[in-house]
Amino acid sequence: MISEFIELSEKIDRLAELTLSLRAENTQLRQWNAQVRQSNAQLFADKEACLVRLNEVQRRVEALLVQMPDPNAVTVASAPAPQTEDAP
Repeated sequence: MISEFIELSEKIDRLAELTLSLRAENTQLRQWNAQVRQSNAQLFADKEACLVRLNEVQRRVEALLVQMPDPNAVTVASAPAPQTEDAP
């Protein structure tokens, strides 16, 4: 009977150690999770800032393209004005 109590006491001790170990691991995981969430939030903010900058660049490039002449358009070169010679 006493050996059963000793065995039960040892199991309780192992269970208590396991519980403490799991609590410590849980604390570490919660801290890690908080860091990952913070990092994720920063990355999301950076992504949003990049999208804003990219949209601005796209708008500016499109504005420049509108101002450029059409490369496929036929251009007519004006003939040079005839030179007149003064007769003496």
